[in-house]
Amino acid sequence: MAMNVGNASGSDEPEVMMDINTTPLIDVMLVLLVMLIITIPIQLHSVTLEMPVGTPPTNLVKPEKIQIDIDASSVVYWQGLPVTAQELDEKMKATGQQSIQPEVHIRPNKDARYAVFANVLSSSRRVGLTKIAVIGAEQFVQ
Repeated sequence: MAMNVGNASGSDEPEVMMDINTTPLIDVMLVLLVMLIITIPIQLHSVTLEMPVGTPPTNLVKPEKIQIDIDASSVVYWQGLPVTAQELDEKMKATGQQSIQPEVHIRPNKDARYAVFANVLSSSRRVGLTKIAVIGAEQFVQ
């Protein structure tokens, strides 16, 4: 370490220091390091899970599957038979009142009008059908 003992020119004025005072920089860095250490949560190597004990019950009753098709000319088919909008609503109401909800598979054609598909989807939700699937969506990907 060096020590400044006096002026080389012999004048009474102090010489200008050209060194950077690094003490405040070190203090700031230490404070930031402590804050970082405090805010980082302790990482655990294991995750505790509460898994159910025993075997799950088997579902002996398979749900009924209802196929609704919409062809290129926007005609709606219920299980392969063409239906009107009123007949579709009646069949959906009867289906929605069943004790075991059936699965509704809607398969629209790529060229069908979207309004027809949206009407079928909203009608099924309106009557309380919750198990709805859109089948054949890969035809819409280009």
